[in-house]
Amino acid sequence: MNVALTRRDILKNVAFGAGASFFTPLLGQLAAHAAGQAPRQRVVFVVQSNGMSPRHLMPSGVERPKSGKMSNDRLEEVTLKDRELHAALEPLTPFKDRLALVQGLSGRIALSDHSANLGALGCYPANKGALAQTIDVALGEANPGIIPHVGLGILERPEQTLNYQISAAGPGKVAPIQCSPELAFKSLFGSVTGGASRQAFDRRTNLLDFMAEDVKRAQAAVAGEEKQKLDSYLEAFEALRDRQAKIDAIQNDLRKNAPKLDDKFKKPTECNRLEAQFEIAAAALITGLTNVVTLSSGGGGQQYIAFPELGIPVGGHHYGHGGGVPGKTYEDCFVTVRQFHCKMIAKLAQTLATVKEGDGTLLDNTLIVYLSDSGDGHHPQLHEWPVVLLGNLGGKLKTAGRYLQFPAYGSKNHRTMANFYCTLLHAVGKPRDKFGVNDPGLKDLDQTGVVAELLA
Repeated sequence: MNVALTRRDILKNVAFGAGASFFTPLLGQLAAHAAGQAPRQRVVFVVQSNGMSPRHLMPSGVERPKSGKMSNDRLEEVTLKDRELHAALEPLTPFKDRLALVQGLSGRIALSDHSANLGALGCYPANKGALAQTIDVALGEANPGIIPHVGLGILERPEQTLNYQISAAGPGKVAPIQCSPELAFKSLFGSVTGGASRQAFDRRTNLLDFMAEDVKRAQAAVAGEEKQKLDSYLEAFEALRDRQAKIDAIQNDLRKNAPKLDDKFKKPTECNRLEAQFEIAAAALITGLTNVVTLSSGGGGQQYIAFPELGIPVGGHHYGHGGGVPGKTYEDCFVTVRQFHCKMIAKLAQTLATVKEGDGTLLDNTLIVYLSDSGDGHHPQLHEWPVVLLGNLGGKLKTAGRYLQFPAYGSKNHRTMANFYCTLLHAVGKPRDKFGVNDPGLKDLDQTGVVAELLA
C-alpha cells in the first residue's frame, strides 16, 4: 500500500470537503481579543427569497408615491421614535432604537427575472456565476474568526443540503451554504458531541499531524520550485491543524453554548429547519467559531419555501404572482412569512444581547443585515434594494432608529448596494472604495465610495 498516497486521498476527501473557507483561517483578531483588546465585530446576513417589498420598511406616517416609484433627488430621513413599524417587521419593535430601515440603494447590475443569485451579495451580473467575492466572505476575510465565514440555510426540500448560489469566495469559487441543520451542527460542534463526530474530529487532527511531518521530511530531499510547493503544502496543513487546535481549545465554550440536537434539527419542517439554523448561528458567534454568518431562506434560482406551519402550504412563487391561499391574500402571505423571519432575527438579537462582552454585550458589536436575494420584489426592478439593519458594529455605524430614503435611481446623489458594501468594509477597518461591477445605467455618476450617512 502506498501510505503517502492514501493519506493525500483521505485528506482531500475529509479535510477539504468543508470548503475553501476552512483552508487558511486568519487568527490575528482572535489573538487581539484574547489579549484584551477591542471586542470582535460580527456581521450576520439574513437573505430571504422572493423579494422584500419597499412598503414593508415604511413606518407609520410615511407614504410612497401612488406610482410606487420614488423620484426624490436628496436623502429623506425620519426617526422611528413614536412610529409603528409595518406589520411585516413588527417583531423587531423591541429593537427599534437599534434599527435602520434603508431604502433607495440600487442594484441593477444584478438584475434577473427572479433571484440575483451571487450578484445579490456580490454586486455583479446575476447569471454569470462567481465573478468575485461576495460581501459576506469579504467581511469574513477582513475580520476572521477560527472559521472566517459560516453559511447556513434551508432549501425547498430537506434532502437538498447545499446552496451554491448565495456566497462566493472569489472568481469561480462558490462558498456553499449548508442547508442541513444536522450536518451543520456536526460540522461545527462535532468535537464536543462525542461518538462518531468526536472520533472524526480526532482523525482529522491526527491526519494533519501525519501530513505535516511527511512534508517536512520531503523538504530535505528537494530544492527549487518543488521545495516552494512543499512549503505551501506545509503552510496549508499547519493552518488546518492550527484551526483544529483552536477549536479544541474552546471546547468548554462549545459544550456550553452548542444548541441541543433536538427535534428542531431532525424534523424536516420548514420552520424547524430555519429556527435550528438560527440557533447554530448564535452558538457559532457566541463561542467565537466565526465572526460572519450568512443565513439564507431559499434564494438562488427559483428556490421558494412553503411554510405549512404558518398556514402557507405553497411556495413563494405562487403568492409572488398574486395568488392567495385559504384565509390569506397574497399580501397576507408575504407579511406572515416576513414576520416569521423577523421573529427569528429578534430571537437571535435577544440571545446576543444576553452575552456580556467588555462594557456591553455581544449584540453591541454586531450588525444584522436583512435583505432579499431578489431585492424589491418577486420579479425585481432593483432601482432600489430594501435593507433592514439591526445593530451598529460597536458604534461604527449610525443605525439608531432611522428610516432612510436615499436619492432615487439616476439622480445626482444616488447610491448603490456596492456603496453600502464598501461602507461595511470601512466599518470593519478594511476600507475599499469599489465593490463588484459598475452599473452601466449610472455611467454618468461616480459609483465609488461609501454611503457616508451610515458611517458614524
